[in-house]
Amino acid sequence: MARAPSSWTPSLAMVLLVVAAAAVAVSSEAARVPAAVGNWTGEELRGAAARRGGRRSRRRAFENGLGRTPQMGWNSWNHFGCGINENLIKQTADALVNTGLAKLGYEYVNIDDCWAESDRDYQGSFVANRQTFPSGIKALADYVHAKGLKLGIYSDAGTRTCSQKMPGSLDHEEQDVKTFSSWGIDYLKYDNCNDAGRSVMERYTKMSNAMKTYGKGIFFSLCEWGRQNPATWAGGMGNSWRTTDDIADNWGSMTSRADQNDRWASYAGPGGWNDPDMLEVGNGGMSEAEYRSHFSIWALAKAPLLIGCDVRAMSQQTMGILSNSEVIAVNQDSQGAQGKKVQSSNGLEVWAGPLSNNRKAVVLWNRQGYQATITAQWSSIGLASSTAVTARDLWAHSSFSAQGQLSASVPPHDCKMYVLTPN
Repeated sequence: MARAPSSWTPSLAMVLLVVAAAAVAVSSEAARVPAAVGNWTGEELRGAAARRGGRRSRRRAFENGLGRTPQMGWNSWNHFGCGINENLIKQTADALVNTGLAKLGYEYVNIDDCWAESDRDYQGSFVANRQTFPSGIKALADYVHAKGLKLGIYSDAGTRTCSQKMPGSLDHEEQDVKTFSSWGIDYLKYDNCNDAGRSVMERYTKMSNAMKTYGKGIFFSLCEWGRQNPATWAGGMGNSWRTTDDIADNWGSMTSRADQNDRWASYAGPGGWNDPDMLEVGNGGMSEAEYRSHFSIWALAKAPLLIGCDVRAMSQQTMGILSNSEVIAVNQDSQGAQGKKVQSSNGLEVWAGPLSNNRKAVVLWNRQGYQATITAQWSSIGLASSTAVTARDLWAHSSFSAQGQLSASVPPHDCKMYVLTPN
C-alpha cells in the first residue's frame, strides 16, 4: 500500500526530487528535437539520442571482439534445407576457396537445422547425426579450419528445433556451448521455435550468459524473427539479431524484408548488426536485376552477407554479383553505419548512408515494373548543395563527376549503386 505524502521521509522526498529533475531534463532534450529532419522523424531522433548512452552500455555488456563488420559466409538452409551432410559442407568450403569468395571475406561455413540426432546422449549432450555427419562435428571443424575458414552451427531457444528433427538448447545452454566450444565452433545461429511458453527474454538471456562464459570466441547470431523488436535489446546479448521473418526467394519477400529491417537502422554498429535474413542470390526465384538489387541493399544496410545458394554450381551471373568487391567494401566499411531509405516516390527510391573518409554510399532503386529516372538530391544524403563529388558506379566500375544531385535511368526492379567521394 502507498503511504500518504505526509508520511514520506526526507530521504524518499529527495529521491523523488532527483527522479523528477531527471525526467524534466530528458523531456527538455526531446523537446529540442525537430518534428522531422530529412527522412528522420522526431521519434527516431529522440530514440537515437537515448541510444547514445545505450550503445556504449551494449558494448560493455556484450563485447567479444567479433562482428566488427557484418558477418560474411554461407548458410545451408535456403538451398538445401534438411538435405545436408558432411561431404556437402566440405565441398562448400572447398568451393568458397576455389572460387575466390573466401578471399573476398566469405569466411563462415554455417550448418543450419537437422545436423544432430533426434535425441541427446545419456549425458544429455548433442550427438551429430550418425548417417549424415558420421565423422562428427569436431572433424568437420578441423577440415574447415584447415581451409582458412570458420564453421558455424545451429540450435534453438526451445525444446526442439524448427524442423522437429533434433533437440533445442532450452535448459541445456551451458552444456551445449561447452560442447560447441570443444568442437571448435566459430558461429552459432540460435532460432526461436518450440518455446515451451517461456518468454523470449528469458530464453535468449540464458544462452547469451552461457556464451559470455563458455563461448567467448563464438559469433552469436540471434534468430528471434523480429517478433519482440530485438534491435532494441539484443545488442547486449549477441553480435547480430534477425529483424524479420524468414526470407523467401521472390521479389515480394525480399523487398518487404528490406523495408522491415530499415526501421532499425540506428541500432546497428560494429559488434552488433540488424539481420534481414540470408541472401537468396543464385537460387533461381528472382531475375539477375532483382538479385543485384537484393545484394546492393543488403550491402548498404550493413546486413550479414551469408550466401544461400549452392556455391559448388553457381552461374557466372551469380558469381558476378556475389564477388563484386566494391559492393562488398560498402558492407564492410569500418564506420559501420547502416544506410537507409532517404527518398521514396511511387516505388522510385534512394537509399544512402555514410562511409569512412567522409564518403557516401547511394543506391537508386527502381521497384516499379518500368524503366524510370531516379534522382538523389544532395540534401537527402547529407551533402551540402555546393559539394562536388567523384561518383563511382559500383556495378559499371566507372567514375564521373557530379554536383548537387545524381540521376540515372534505372531498369525495372534494378538499381544503380555509387560511392560518392567529395572533391
